Amino acid sequence: MPTLILVRHGRSTANTAGVLAGRTPGVALDERGAEQAAALPGRLAGLPLAAAVSSPVQRCRETLRPLLAARPELELHTEERISECDYGDWSGRKLAELTDEPLMGVVQQHPSAAAFPGGESMRGMQARAVDAVRDWNARIEAGHGDDALYVMCSHGDIIKALVADALGMHLDLFQRIQADPCSVTAIRYTRLRPFLLRLGDTGDLGSLAPREHPGPADPGGRPAGDADAAVGGGAGAP
Repeated sequence: MPTLILVRHGRSTANTAGVLAGRTPGVALDERGAEQAAALPGRLAGLPLAAAVSSPVQRCRETLRPLLAARPELELHTEERISECDYGDWSGRKLAELTDEPLMGVVQQHPSAAAFPGGESMRGMQARAVDAVRDWNARIEAGHGDDALYVMCSHGDIIKALVADALGMHLDLFQRIQADPCSVTAIRYTRLRPFLLRLGDTGDLGSLAPREHPGPADPGGRPAGDADAAVGGGAGAP
């Protein structure tokens, strides 16, 4: 079965503003995100990619644009089921203000029970994304063979949910997974089990260093030093 190369979109204007963008239209890559996207063709240069699949959201399409320009033979497919989580009434709100919402505790500690007002449940989000990957695995294998590789550009919570599924982890543990902007996560699927080959690889270890001057919140809206996960994926290293 194929190997899936999951790419989280590059850093966006919402990431740096600490806003939970969700599916809000018009959210583009910021300057750093554009640089991350421009570096993606070089990072994937040695991989014979069979296809590219993207969330319909603008920041994902912008992330894949340099890769498609470098590989004009690569066919792009849009997949609605790997779109960002529908955060409903939370979409467009500041993450810092959402920390006081009672639902945030559920999102952090019991996400399988979390459903966003006016949006979808995290359980439903995972189910649709997993179904999409299974369908694309079959499609890529049928067209390109069981050793094929393909790239899929999606969002932080979607990628974390797919990794949790691949590892046989309950969704309630998926907040332990981190996927920074433009990070690469690779999963090789087989008949019996998936194998996680890479997780959140950016090629940059600088983000592991302690923050010199932690403020009240990081760019993703988390309190400095706090154990909460960044809902939506966060902005990555400052």
